[in-house]
Formats: sequence, structure tokens, C-alpha cells
Amino acid sequence: MSRRVLLLINRNKPEAIRAAADVRALIRGHGLLVAEWDATDDGPPPPVTADLIVVLGGDGTLLSQSRRWAPTGVPLLGVNFGKLGFMAEFDLPALTTQAAAIFGNAPLPTRVLQQVAVTLLRAGTAPDQGQYVGTALNEVVVTAGPPYRMIALDISIDAGAPTVVHGDGLIISTPTGSTAYNLSAGGPIIAPIVDALAITPIAAHSLAFRPIIVAAASRIELELSRANDQTPGTSLVLDGRVVADLATGDRIVISPGPGVTFVANPRRDYWATLREKLHWAAPPLLRQT
Repeated sequence: MSRRVLLLINRNKPEAIRAAADVRALIRGHGLLVAEWDATDDGPPPPVTADLIVVLGGDGTLLSQSRRWAPTGVPLLGVNFGKLGFMAEFDLPALTTQAAAIFGNAPLPTRVLQQVAVTLLRAGTAPDQGQYVGTALNEVVVTAGPPYRMIALDISIDAGAPTVVHGDGLIISTPTGSTAYNLSAGGPIIAPIVDALAITPIAAHSLAFRPIIVAAASRIELELSRANDQTPGTSLVLDGRVVADLATGDRIVISPGPGVTFVANPRRDYWATLREKLHWAAPPLLRQT
């Protein structure tokens, strides 16, 4: 039996709109197109019965739609029409050559990407009265924010002794997000198959505070011992979205969240992609003699 496919198109990307006709033809040639919606919509998912969700856009589009559709458990397949295409593993030629297997009834190669769940406890709030603020597939960030005064964060891992970082903030990154903001801040790249999180400071006022790797099952607690009390000030950011303004004494609890299922491109090698897209381990350009 052919797969029932939901098609999501980022209509802010002309390339995605132009390619939509070809993708529709591929789906109808091998499967069943059950619905088509705008991928810029970030609201609750409408009711639909589908076996596969195809997203035309870039990594940002796929990130926002994964958050939206993760609760349904339906696998997502990203077709890249953005700038980088690290998360969106397919381009139009790859989708075309693999269309029969993807939209037919062959087993889909999938991988489950870990998320983290984030709870916010305001200063003075009891431990059982936290406010669940969402999940993150890439990273959780506490940022000092403008006018960029140094903040202090107490960090505790699995109820261990806390340590303090002074600086512009902190990044808690998943393997998926390790090649994004975490990498730019000097954090390590984590292979997708590794169940781990990276804790990376942002401009730490210390020569001794370096990024660390912890188990993905860890419970990480952050407490703002000194916030930037100017406007707009310190913020909690999940996957690039500001979800809360923070004040001194606020606490953030980061724990394992539900996974998101993606269709993997079996003809794509992670390490080759890392070298191609981010020039990982590329040798210096030497003058030819």
C-alpha cells in the first residue's frame, strides 16, 4: 500500500514554490497526497491522517515544523531549499531518485532525534510548581541580552554540587544542535548516534570554564544568581525563539524530552556532509608551486 503524504511548503522561499509541482508529481506517481499546507504556519497541527510529512524549506523550516508535528509521531522528511541544508537531508534530485522507495511501501530508513524538555520556576516558586515552557531540538540558551551586562548562572547536573559561570550566557545543546549555535560558541560537535548534551558557555569570564559533555538523560538545573535587570534583559531561548524573560532567582530545569522521527537519506554520510557543509577538518589552502 502506498504512503499517505502531507506536503508542507515554505511559501516564503520561491525555490520551494517552484519545486512543489515536481514534488506533487513524485508523490502522486508513487503514493497518495492527502493534504498540502503552508510550512510557515507554527500553530497547532490540523487533524490529518498521514504516514509521512514532506517539508520543503530550509533547516529553520524543518526545525519549526518538527516542533509542531512531533506529537503526532509521523516521520518528517526535509527537502532543502535553504542556505545550509544540514538537517534537511534531501535535495530535489535525491528525492527524485528515491521517490519509489520513499512514497511506496518500502521500509523507511528513519532516525529519532532527541529533544530536551524545559521547565521554568520563577524565583520563590516551589519545586512542584514549575511552568513547562516547551521542548528544544537544537538548543536551550540563557542569554544576557541587551544591554549585555554580565550574568551569573549556577549550574547543577543530576543534583550534584553547583558551579557558577559568569559571562554572556549558556548553551545546552543536543547532538542535532551541536553544529549550530553551540559550534559557533566553541562547543564540540556531537555525532548523531551519541546520547549526550553539550554545555557551552557564551563568552565566559574565565579561562577555566570549558564546554563539557553530559549524558542525554541528565537533569540540568540552572539558577540565575545574577540577571541582567535592564530592558529587555536576560532571556530564555529555545531553538531561536524567546520563550520567557528571566530575572534573578529564576530557575530552569532541563530534562529528557520526546524524540522526533526523521527520514534519513541512506545515501548521505554524516562526516562527508560535515566536511562539505561546514568544511570540517579541511586542510589549509596552500599556494600551488
